Amino acid sequence: MANEWNVGGQNRKQGLKKKLEQAVLVGIIAQQQTESQTTEYLDELEFLALTAGAVAKKRFVQKLQHPDRRTFVGSGKMLEIQEYVEAHEEISLVIFDDDLTGKQTSIIEEMLKVKIIDRSTLILDIFANRAQTAQAKTQVELAQMQYMLPRLRGLWDHLERQRGGIGMRGPGEKEIETDRRIVRDKISLLKKQLEKIDQQSQTQRKRRGQQVRVALVGYTNVGKSTLMNVLSKSDVFAEDKLFATLDTTVRKVVLDRMPFLLSDTVGFIRKLPHHLVESFKSTLDEVRESDLLIHVVDIAHPQFEDHLQTVNKTLKDLDALEKPTILVFNKIDLYRERYFDKYLEEEMKVEIVNELKSRLKNDYNHENVFISALTKENINIFRSTLERKVKEMYAIRYPHQVKHW
Repeated sequence: MANEWNVGGQNRKQGLKKKLEQAVLVGIIAQQQTESQTTEYLDELEFLALTAGAVAKKRFVQKLQHPDRRTFVGSGKMLEIQEYVEAHEEISLVIFDDDLTGKQTSIIEEMLKVKIIDRSTLILDIFANRAQTAQAKTQVELAQMQYMLPRLRGLWDHLERQRGGIGMRGPGEKEIETDRRIVRDKISLLKKQLEKIDQQSQTQRKRRGQQVRVALVGYTNVGKSTLMNVLSKSDVFAEDKLFATLDTTVRKVVLDRMPFLLSDTVGFIRKLPHHLVESFKSTLDEVRESDLLIHVVDIAHPQFEDHLQTVNKTLKDLDALEKPTILVFNKIDLYRERYFDKYLEEEMKVEIVNELKSRLKNDYNHENVFISALTKENINIFRSTLERKVKEMYAIRYPHQVKHW
């Protein structure tokens, strides 16, 4: 991180290099965490790295009660990583699955002689590369500045090593205080810019009138944009990468001559940087102000219930967890492909899916639909469910009127 940022906070590169970098992943197995969970977290980190433009060549995992305050992992494991990096000159990047302090980053970077980033830096890099509108760019830059501010002292450790004698203390302190002031001023400026953009967004939302508003929410890469394209017959960008959608997209949809506004929002993810959540809360106003949520879940993912809980936690933070919700379990075709033996009888397949539906209905107390947005399986059932829910919303909003759309 020290090599990538100047004191003004402008990143010298827009995201990681386009040519795939060769990377090493590092994670720890913390208390009350299984090896399979750690594997799942590192799988996700590898997908994040690939989205940013890096391919993971090796993983290092260590079981620790808490991270080492100097090198994150123990000295023996760090020596193992160091030997691997030195033996493979193509490795230019080491990615840690948890946040590093500025001091940890500086120490590890000096030991390994390659670029060191943590999970939050990686996610911020992806957001910076994906941001298209002025609002998204401002939100990402604000999150980057807020993330960097408490880490400045650690990133200035090279001055401490140079000081050593009389006369070297003052300049270093002046340098870091100057940097802090520049970063704080930048944060203040970005917040003001964001407030102005937010006011414009609020005005746009007010102009939409009293139509029912529906928001698509879910973990990243579950198929929200694909589902929006199916419902709105539009061409919203959809890709098999994390955070394909950053900016909220709103489309007018008509079902049975009844219009409503459908918005596609940024996907959530576990360990999402706190500052990123805070700076993107204005974008997520679409979720807060919606009448109905369509919570899309990738049923084929082995950790889909963990993902569901992560999204629910974020919705709770946004005071939106109690909103009327349709749970849409997407990729049912991929679920059958992954988990059903080809010799399994059709009756047994139907029974297994029905049991799964029943359990999820009891566990989450929401109406649920199993679909494939890609193959359009059960899309008509989903449309009917959505149409009924939207009609209920209009009946609540206009109880004494019969609407003819």
